[in-house]
Amino acid sequence: MLNFDIDKSNYKNIHFIGIGGISMSGLAHILLNKNYTVTGSDMNNSNIIEKLRSDGAIIHIGHNSNNINDVDLIVYTSAIGEDNPEYAFAKENDIPMMDRATFLGEIMRGYKNSIAVAGTHGKTSTTGMISSILVNSKIDSTILLGGELDCIDGNVKIGNNELLLTEACEYRGNFLKFNPTVGIILNIDEDHLDYFTGIEHIKDTFKEFIDLIPNTGSLIVNGDDSNVKDIISKDRKNVIRFGLSRENDYYADNIKYDKKGYGSFDLYINNEFISNIKLNVVGEHNILNSLSSIAATYVSGVEIDVIKSGLETFVGTHRRFEDKGIVSGIQIIDDYAHHPTEIKATLSSIGDIYKNIYCVFQPHTYTRTKSLLKEFGKCFIGVDQVIVTDIYAAREKDTGIVNSKQLVDEINNNGVKSVFINTFEETLDFLEKTVDKGDLIITVGAGDVYKIGDMFKEIKR
Repeated sequence: MLNFDIDKSNYKNIHFIGIGGISMSGLAHILLNKNYTVTGSDMNNSNIIEKLRSDGAIIHIGHNSNNINDVDLIVYTSAIGEDNPEYAFAKENDIPMMDRATFLGEIMRGYKNSIAVAGTHGKTSTTGMISSILVNSKIDSTILLGGELDCIDGNVKIGNNELLLTEACEYRGNFLKFNPTVGIILNIDEDHLDYFTGIEHIKDTFKEFIDLIPNTGSLIVNGDDSNVKDIISKDRKNVIRFGLSRENDYYADNIKYDKKGYGSFDLYINNEFISNIKLNVVGEHNILNSLSSIAATYVSGVEIDVIKSGLETFVGTHRRFEDKGIVSGIQIIDDYAHHPTEIKATLSSIGDIYKNIYCVFQPHTYTRTKSLLKEFGKCFIGVDQVIVTDIYAAREKDTGIVNSKQLVDEINNNGVKSVFINTFEETLDFLEKTVDKGDLIITVGAGDVYKIGDMFKEIKR
């Protein structure tokens, strides 16, 4: 297996296949800051790619073996297949290669401490919260975020070698290639069933993640999550539990919500009142996210006053319950939720200030829609009208195993009015004719459904 020491490596010319990805681009920025020669390719141009180019990366649009020239090492994402011309060329010519997760794991070795945020739901929001705290602290941290955050002007912040913060995705066991000193487990739920065989397989994978945390580090876990509790050994000494019950080391009491659904609570650590915490994001799930963020930064040496102010200034990452504005008296919100648990949490956190709620949902992947079809049918309670678009395929191909009309039937069977509308243009036409002043349009999904809100704003201006 290849090893990569960022400060001593002989690999000086590094090529990224799929460099425009949110995580890949962050790694490329780290290398550029260390004066590596970075090249890459992606299928489409984007703001992320233009930012990399402005920092000195040479990037090709489209994948072609001609893009690889004098390359010492190739980094690729799990979405890249063996038929990719650049991947195939590297194999044929024995060019060293490393997948993204392994490469990130090697990068983590170069930092004194590293925080890895894991869990089925809430990774980006929690990493964003921790980022907001760290940028106001004395720690000059390096941050890799799975979304975009205004306080770091994008998805990456370059700091010194003291601390690295990153998300840790369980898909294909990718986070098992990491080297964290602080690990967070927000929750464990059924997802990515195109890879995992079921909840026990998922729990076993998280057990392996726990084993990565050294005894000198900290394991921060949701003490109220039954699946998380199942995998924590009673002999484990460095466990910090957070949650809403008083049995946890960090817990929230006297929880209140304002009209917008923003939470506040009294923070207790080891049964001692510490301070009142105010959030500018909605819902109980974000109270839990904030508790894990408090624990992770507190054990990393950040003072409570800095943590408190960092949380107050956090208004969410882009595409996580993002306020897209009000047009013609109609509120538009976008959220990345693509799992029934996430959708239910998002919708339940909406304040009681709208006449009608219109939810435009774009299912994400066929396998997830098929395996969780019943659960998806039950998670839209409280919505006045659900518009379901065609399924966003992402990495999959349509084999006919499921379609959006089946999901619409499930939603209707649960007493919520739902309709299938195939194209974004037809969806816009429906909304323009139906939605009125005082209503809410919320677009939900991990694909490109957010474009509907942007297009609606343009029409109404």
